[in-house]
Amino acid sequence: MDTRDAIRARPGEWSQLTHTYARDVPALSVPWPAVRFPDPRVLGRNDDLGVGPVELPTLVGDGVDTRALAYAGHQWGVYKPRLGDGRALLAGELPDGRDLHLKGIGPTPFSRGLDGRAAVGPMLREYLFGEAMHALGIPTTRALAVVATGERIERDGRELPGAVLTRVAASHLRVGTFQYAAVSEPGSLRALADHAIARHFPDAARAVRPYRELFGRVVDAQAALVARWMLVGFVHGVMSTDNTTISGETIDYGPCAFMDAVDPATVFSSLDTTGRYAYAAQPEILRWNLARLAESLRPLDDVEDLVDEFPRTYERYWARGMAAKLGLSTPDAALATDLMALLHAQHVDFTTFFRALAAGTARDLFLDRAALDAWAVRRAPLVTAGRAAMDRVNPLYVPRNHVTDAALAAAEHGDLDPFHRLLAAVREPYVERPGLADLTRPGTGPHVTYCGT
Repeated sequence: MDTRDAIRARPGEWSQLTHTYARDVPALSVPWPAVRFPDPRVLGRNDDLGVGPVELPTLVGDGVDTRALAYAGHQWGVYKPRLGDGRALLAGELPDGRDLHLKGIGPTPFSRGLDGRAAVGPMLREYLFGEAMHALGIPTTRALAVVATGERIERDGRELPGAVLTRVAASHLRVGTFQYAAVSEPGSLRALADHAIARHFPDAARAVRPYRELFGRVVDAQAALVARWMLVGFVHGVMSTDNTTISGETIDYGPCAFMDAVDPATVFSSLDTTGRYAYAAQPEILRWNLARLAESLRPLDDVEDLVDEFPRTYERYWARGMAAKLGLSTPDAALATDLMALLHAQHVDFTTFFRALAAGTARDLFLDRAALDAWAVRRAPLVTAGRAAMDRVNPLYVPRNHVTDAALAAAEHGDLDPFHRLLAAVREPYVERPGLADLTRPGTGPHVTYCGT
């Protein structure tokens, strides 16, 4: 089959998509057509998502009810009342309720003068990181396909190959969606909250105070999410309120990366000059974002006291996760916190350490071995799990920054082999395989990532 046939919609192929979001809250999206591209070609297609070929088209045909979603958001702490999908369109919901979303599909009413396109590198990056996070057990949006458009787009004085990402998500409801509704479309706020409950937490509808219950569920989901990020050394890079989902899924892999040497101040975004979204800042930023959601829900119910539940809930999830990583049956937050300080002081690679701890070779990573020995004496009586159990929760393969950059650079020049090799490794992150040792080595020097717009 011509690859173009696999990605170009024909009459009736989108009939299985529904549009409950557009129906329930019509004021929060704008009908908008997708751009047609000259020579589309599939670069990657994810058959693990259970979406059949009929539902796969990435470049939509006539009559498809694609919509640009409206939302606001705090970006770098500054409120932007009208952000929205500047280069993306919601095609609708699949039969199982998940969103099908097209990214890089052309300008929309929210593009703010930009071209609405996306480049191959950033779209493959989102595909790669979504699959890596899913394999690590972290809730995430995932790519269904990446398609080269045949266009060349200009970014920072360079011409790059264009691409479209087809993304599948539990939904695209964000804190910023509620911010937009509360300020710009207050008549839609209750309908939006009811839609979120029906979609993500249906039993909350039976609560005496359903909107308070909704907020409590979001607090719990986001606390669990950010704890999982911290447990694998993931730095999102732009934790704005428009990148904080109601479902508790990770969304928008722009300037994200996995930390090598442990440093609480680790940042990767070229824009983050103050460390607002640094590794150690992520839990507090998430709490701040949830406070903005609480403010938006104020017309429906008073939920702001529940924001104070976030730190305790987060600490509980993080301590449990660290216990598993350390081979303990009972969480010991002090032991785990002291370890992170020790790893930072000794400049030890985060991912490498936990596999080495299970293998009994962790001392080799330290210049000050006596410091590790003192910590290990505290850990020893608490250990209940062996190496195999620890290896099941501590990944060997993550998308290392230098490896990822090299693979994406090769893909931009038409060589997809390094990308697919890395993708295959991170899809099975806990299983050691021959010939992949180079993917486990930390990079050297500072690493900078960009939003990819």
